[in-house]
Amino acid sequence: MEQNKTLVKIITEGIQEKKGRNIVVADLTQIDGTICQYFIICEGNSPSQVGAIAESVGDFAREKLHEKPAHVVGLENAQWVAMDYSDVLVHIFLPDVREYYDLEHLWDDAKLTRIPDLD
Repeated sequence: MEQNKTLVKIITEGIQEKKGRNIVVADLTQIDGTICQYFIICEGNSPSQVGAIAESVGDFAREKLHEKPAHVVGLENAQWVAMDYSDVLVHIFLPDVREYYDLEHLWDDAKLTRIPDLD
């Protein structure tokens, strides 16, 4: 459990390193039957920024915790990149795609933590 909290912190740092915005961490640990323990949702302003955020997250997790994602999907068009770290899922969106899918509201009963943008 503690390892997952550390992973969430490191992934958040990786997102912030590339100026990812509107970061939300959904804590699903108290919800039965979920596919993971944490969802991290953020956005980049362009496909190239979304790709750069995904790369940064991968670098931070690998260099600081020796963690690699089991799967990464969406890099081809970089409108929505999903990174699967087993108990932690990372979703990096373009703003309009994020608004359309509205993942935060799928997990209304989860504890949502909004991380302030670093500006």
